[in-house]
Amino acid sequence: MIQKITLLVLGCLLLLSVNVQGQRQMEKLDRGLVAVKDSSGVFISWRVLGTEWTSTGYNLYRDGKKITTISNTGASNYIDPTGTLNSEYYVKAVEGGKELAASEKVKPWTDFYKTIPLQIPAGMTMPDSSKCSYQANDCSVGDLNGDGKYEIILKWDPTNSKDNSRAGYTANVYLDAYTISGTRLWRIDLGKNIRAGAHYTQFLVYDFDGDGKAEVVCKTAPGTKDGLGNYLTGAAKGTDNNADYRIKDGKSKGYILSGPEYLTIFRGTDGKELQTVNYDPPRGNVADWGDNYGNRLDRYLACVAYLDGKTPSFVMCRGYYTRAYLAAYNWNGKSITKKWAFDSNDKGNEGYMGQGCHSLCVGDVDGDGKDEIVYGACTIDHDGKGLYTTRLGHGDALHLGDFDPTRPGLEIWQVHESPNKNGGIAGSFRDAKTGEVIFKYLATGDVGRGNIAAMIPGMVGAQCWSAGPLFSCKGEVLSTPKPTSDNFSIWWDGDDNRELLDGNRIDKLGKGRLVSMGNYEKAMGCNGTKNTPNLQADLFGDWREEVILHSSDNSKLIIFTTTAPTTRRLYTLMHDSQYRLSIAWQNVAYNQPPDVSFYIGPGMTTPPTPKIIPWK
Repeated sequence: MIQKITLLVLGCLLLLSVNVQGQRQMEKLDRGLVAVKDSSGVFISWRVLGTEWTSTGYNLYRDGKKITTISNTGASNYIDPTGTLNSEYYVKAVEGGKELAASEKVKPWTDFYKTIPLQIPAGMTMPDSSKCSYQANDCSVGDLNGDGKYEIILKWDPTNSKDNSRAGYTANVYLDAYTISGTRLWRIDLGKNIRAGAHYTQFLVYDFDGDGKAEVVCKTAPGTKDGLGNYLTGAAKGTDNNADYRIKDGKSKGYILSGPEYLTIFRGTDGKELQTVNYDPPRGNVADWGDNYGNRLDRYLACVAYLDGKTPSFVMCRGYYTRAYLAAYNWNGKSITKKWAFDSNDKGNEGYMGQGCHSLCVGDVDGDGKDEIVYGACTIDHDGKGLYTTRLGHGDALHLGDFDPTRPGLEIWQVHESPNKNGGIAGSFRDAKTGEVIFKYLATGDVGRGNIAAMIPGMVGAQCWSAGPLFSCKGEVLSTPKPTSDNFSIWWDGDDNRELLDGNRIDKLGKGRLVSMGNYEKAMGCNGTKNTPNLQADLFGDWREEVILHSSDNSKLIIFTTTAPTTRRLYTLMHDSQYRLSIAWQNVAYNQPPDVSFYIGPGMTTPPTPKIIPWK
């Protein structure tokens, strides 16, 4: 009898171990309750967590009195027709008929946006006497202090930032951290030896060590100061922080082709340097990357990935036009350890040369529970080995998701820059597991932009487009007029279709303008002609997405949230691992919209329950 009980206990422990091992450690979020006053009363919405979404109902309270009950199948939003700006709301989760603790109490916003005041860095004068000022650029989010709420990390770009193809001086890049309520927590100064531009500083915000608080990691150099105002230590100890490695004249004026390169992880609460190591992928010889003046040398990408299926790693990447080098790291709270490196120069990896994009995607493409890195037209497996290469070549836009729910697994939509070198393929819709081309768009020139989203009511599966016609996910050319924008797509209104986000405008295919955000606080996008949001993410409220833009004078960030009711119940998109990692890489190079790992759109089925466990 004792032996049977022992075996039963051991079996249960083994089953528990297997279940836990299959779960990803994710941030612990609060209820994310938000209320907005509009013409219908007060619109209230809140997060359904991925750990509770099939079993939990909610009671909504106004001024201490319950005003409605939402079942465990109901959507997490409600319109209170008698609510006022003075009303106070909170929500209680209900499990097994019992109410749990109340959420934070909130009062309604006066409109569908809120502002965060910014502290603009002082302008700078370059060695050639040219001057610059600063503009609010890409954002990311993470729970920096462990309170269950997201903080915003903002990159400040100088007005003299440069594309890698252009010579010239650039000023310092800064990273600021702000709370949603508007308090600046810290500022990191990357110094004069980090060049400014879309392809140089790729910063990652994530809780890498599981202490419940996110860290920030990025490339650094001599002259970098952390959030406490101190120069770097570790591998940077003893460096000359007054050194200026910017080339003073000639074709490479302003480029930084010599001097130490570092990788630093910063504490999220105050921006303090936690550790600095030498940067890998290393610079080596400039000509090894495809030219002799620094254009291709400093093409950086970065991402977060669950390479072991349980804990997050960060991956720093260099090069994609020719040589491609990826290095994966872990942070355990005390030290950075290198996990693996992939180099297209290594024997057997020659087919991965020149396949990278100006962005990347992360997801479990082969169904083994561990993440792969879709590096443009090739994919790197979780163990740092090449999974496959399509040899279709470089492109500007890349998307990964379950775009065709009638076929198993994930798909990729990518546009390509050199159809004359790959048989005329300007756009490819591919099986993400194998790289097999499902259908292709043929053209002769460089296709710079492309997007994919389920936008047509009643049509199962996504539609994709670029410079050519609008395609179904089966490769059929559709008679529906092509979208007027191929920039971002967003879940905004109440149905399952996605809308078009272009700069400060949201349009619905076939119906025109839904929102002109530029009418509020002179809100605008960033990154020049790319006209992308500072950030798009599911920051709070129900599963629909928020948009962060900045005012034209760079004095504030503006966060927009939807007030459209929906009957669709979904857990927060931030508890879908692929979507959450998409937010981490959204600021990288040419920003692309985030996508989930399952299909959202007409004919969608019940999404899978996330295999996650919260951090501390």
